[in-house]
Amino acid sequence: MSLLEVNDLRVTFSTPDGDVTAVNNLNFSLEAGQTLGIVGESGSGKSQTAFSLMGLLAKNGRTGGEALFEGKQILNLSEKDLNSIRAEKISMIFQDPMTSLNPYMKVGTQLMEVLMLHKGMGKEEAFGASVRMLDAVKMPEARKRMDMYPHEFSGGMRQRVMIAMALLCRPKLLIADEPTTALDVTVQAQIMELLNDLKRDFNTAIIMITHDLGVVAGICDKVLVMYAGQTMEYGTTDEIFYKPSHPYTIGLLESIPTLKTEGEVLPTIQGNPPNLLNLPAGCPFQERCSHVMDSCREHIPKLKNFENGRRRACFWAASEHTAEGASL
Repeated sequence: MSLLEVNDLRVTFSTPDGDVTAVNNLNFSLEAGQTLGIVGESGSGKSQTAFSLMGLLAKNGRTGGEALFEGKQILNLSEKDLNSIRAEKISMIFQDPMTSLNPYMKVGTQLMEVLMLHKGMGKEEAFGASVRMLDAVKMPEARKRMDMYPHEFSGGMRQRVMIAMALLCRPKLLIADEPTTALDVTVQAQIMELLNDLKRDFNTAIIMITHDLGVVAGICDKVLVMYAGQTMEYGTTDEIFYKPSHPYTIGLLESIPTLKTEGEVLPTIQGNPPNLLNLPAGCPFQERCSHVMDSCREHIPKLKNFENGRRRACFWAASEHTAEGASL
């Protein structure tokens, strides 16, 4: 049995202009110790997928489908039931560590609060466990940092605090929503190395949400490519990077700068993502696709299996069209 199995996940928001479907019939599974990368442009539904699993959708949002964690449905649980799962079994690292940490509370207090609430620890025990976790995420002078406020930390250090907080209860699943956003390249590399170490040491499953395919290459076992709330392609990281089969995936990979493209014009995906209130008939990517056909405009391609469990939703993609992939 998979640690997490998501079947036909659907996230819809009620707006004055009508219902907006941000996630449309998403399917994936995740084993213990495995990392799944969810990639796509802004607005593709990546973060809403995570929020639906954590029960953190906005008030006008609702979910459908099934998300089984250790065989139990976790969608639409009561607040009490959610609080027994969040932090203790499923934790999340949010995009911006500065706004995720309370600026009025010392970092140590915020860390200890997690253990006191979910593990019933006393202050002294929670303090020691928090210091040890800060050490585990390679925070310099961990004990001293417990008495500091978030504004006294650099961006990379704040992100380490968020990772430590997410791991305090030894969760089985960690959802990382753009964990390297706004960090410089050196700190990004350190954070990715840290997540790899934690996956190895604690056998934690990770869902890595990002638009940075370079991040995906360094940590993920499988990749799910999303566009307009739908799955475009799904497979192992090597398959996606070295043998992409969907025009959108190919476009994302070709737009990554490499040493070979120095001085050349970098390819881009023309146009903008569609308005989710007014999706085109047929494939949502058709208006930006260089391989669009009449069938793409008339019918929505179904997500089909091919080549040892890989999946794609495309009429054009076929073995004779498969690209060479990225040289990362």
